[in-house]
Amino acid sequence: MRYLVTGAAGFIGSHLAETLVAGGHDVAGLDCLTDYYDPALKEENARGLVLERVDLAADPLDFSGFDGVFHLAGQPGVRSFGDVFPLYLRRNVLATQRVFEAAAAAGARTVFASSSSIYGEAERYPTPEDTVPAPLSPYGVTKLACEHLARAYAKGFGLDAVVLRYFTVYGPRQRPDMLFARVVNALASGGAFEIYGGGDQSRSFTYVGDTVDATIAAMDSAPTGAVYNVGGGEEATVLEAIALLERISGRTLDVRHTEAAAGDVSRTAADVTRIAAELGWAARTPLEAGLKAQWEWAAARVAAG
Repeated sequence: MRYLVTGAAGFIGSHLAETLVAGGHDVAGLDCLTDYYDPALKEENARGLVLERVDLAADPLDFSGFDGVFHLAGQPGVRSFGDVFPLYLRRNVLATQRVFEAAAAAGARTVFASSSSIYGEAERYPTPEDTVPAPLSPYGVTKLACEHLARAYAKGFGLDAVVLRYFTVYGPRQRPDMLFARVVNALASGGAFEIYGGGDQSRSFTYVGDTVDATIAAMDSAPTGAVYNVGGGEEATVLEAIALLERISGRTLDVRHTEAAAGDVSRTAADVTRIAAELGWAARTPLEAGLKAQWEWAAARVAAG
C-alpha cells in the first residue's frame, strides 16, 4: 500500500511512518517543520524517511496515487489563547480543510488525529465517544472544528474518513514542551522542575507504540465515519507519574509548583470499549514500561551530548 503521512517529522508521525515502512509499505511524509519547537529535532525524528517540506495551508496538494492519508500534522498544545490563536486556525482548521479536499479528490482513505481536548471537563469518566464535546482551549476548539470538517467532506464529497481522539501520548521523541519530556530532561540534566497547578491532574497516558497500532488498525479496518478514543489502560496523576520516573531513574526531582495553565483540564480518562469491540485494539504497554523506554531514550541523548 502507498501511504502519505502529514506531520511525519513530529513525535507520533515519525513513529507511525517508521512502522509503516517496516511493514513493507511505500510511505511519503509531509511536514512544515514549524518552529513550535526546534526544527532540528524534527529533522532528527525523520531521518531515514522520505520527507517533503510542505505548508498544508498554502502549498498545492495532490494526493493522487495514495491509498491512504494519515493526517497528523497540526499546531499542538492547549496553551493556545491570545496572539497565537491565528496559528491554530491556519495550521489546524485551514490546513485540515485542504487535506480533506485533496484526499476526497484523490479517493484516498483518511485517518485524522484529533484529541481528547475536544471533551474539556467531560461529563463522564471514563469518557465515551458519544459525550457532548465542550473544549476549554482554542486548540480543542480547532480540533473539534476539524472533526466537523471530516463529516462535511464525507457528506458533500464522499471523503472516506476515520477520526481518532488521542489521549496524552508519551514515549521516546515526545515533544520537548510535554510533561514527561520535561520531567526526564530535568532528571537527566538536573535543575528544578515546574508543575502547572498542584499536580493532582490525572491523565489517560498512552504509549506511542500503542497509539501507532491503533492508527494503523483504523486505516485497515475501521468503517467510514467512525470515531474512536485512543487511550492508555492506566490513569495516573502528574505527581504519581513523576514519582514513577524518579524510581525508574534513581534520581530525585526538585519540584516547584506554578499557576495552573488556562485551558488545561483536571482529568482525562478514555473509554475504549468501542475501539476494542470494533478493531480489537487495546493499549498493551504498562505506564512503568513506557516511562522506562522514554527515560532510557532521553538519558542516552543527554549522555551523548
